[in-house]
Amino acid sequence: MKIVIVTGGSRGLGASTALECARRGMGVIVTYNLNPEKAADVVKAIEGISGTAVALKLDVGNSQSFPAFREAVSRQLDTIWHRKMFDFLVNNAGFGLYAPISDVTEAQFDGLFDVHLKGPFFLTQTLLPLIEDGGHVINVTSATSRVATAGVAPYAAFKGGLQVLTRYMAKEFAERRIRANSIAPGAIRTELGGGLNDEFEAILAAQTALGRVGEPDDVGGVIASLLSEENRWINAQNIEVAGGYLI
Repeated sequence: MKIVIVTGGSRGLGASTALECARRGMGVIVTYNLNPEKAADVVKAIEGISGTAVALKLDVGNSQSFPAFREAVSRQLDTIWHRKMFDFLVNNAGFGLYAPISDVTEAQFDGLFDVHLKGPFFLTQTLLPLIEDGGHVINVTSATSRVATAGVAPYAAFKGGLQVLTRYMAKEFAERRIRANSIAPGAIRTELGGGLNDEFEAILAAQTALGRVGEPDDVGGVIASLLSEENRWINAQNIEVAGGYLI
């Protein structure tokens, strides 16, 4: 059995990814920060389809907590799956902020940086000794790094940086045959950044070739599929999953 860690797996894209991975027979470790009840619901849903899962607390914005998290992962791997290592890491956890550059505070900038770029960098570094050779790291980025959308400059800049980091991961982890790719969702109906109101959703749908905003399952299935053996030759790529947003 392959084992995947999905950060931010208590809701939205992370929850969908966790369930899709479980449907494909993977053991799942989901992380949460502020929503233990929702994380427990995801674990229960996975168990409901005869899967195995566990939820662990993780603040991706606090890199000092990563060594303790690695120890918690090791304990769960041994207890639940009788393994010392896992196979896949999905760096998904994140949050949104809508503000023009002129209004962004340094604290807001630093918070976004810690979660969207620094966090994935050092979490991957911390967990790398536990990733099996031939494993896979997927970083969730954003279509906003391709299309300039007013009000999300820091978020988009760090997601763009994460795309670059993904290529370097693919290069440097290649000696262990660990692949690295990134997935860039477009507008998705989730709670990120407070969610979408009807007016903004209509605008985004009109800018998307398929005529609607995405749902979490539109992306979760792609991530789970990319982890499969059938996609073993895809590496160092940023794959936009956006329904044809502003093409």
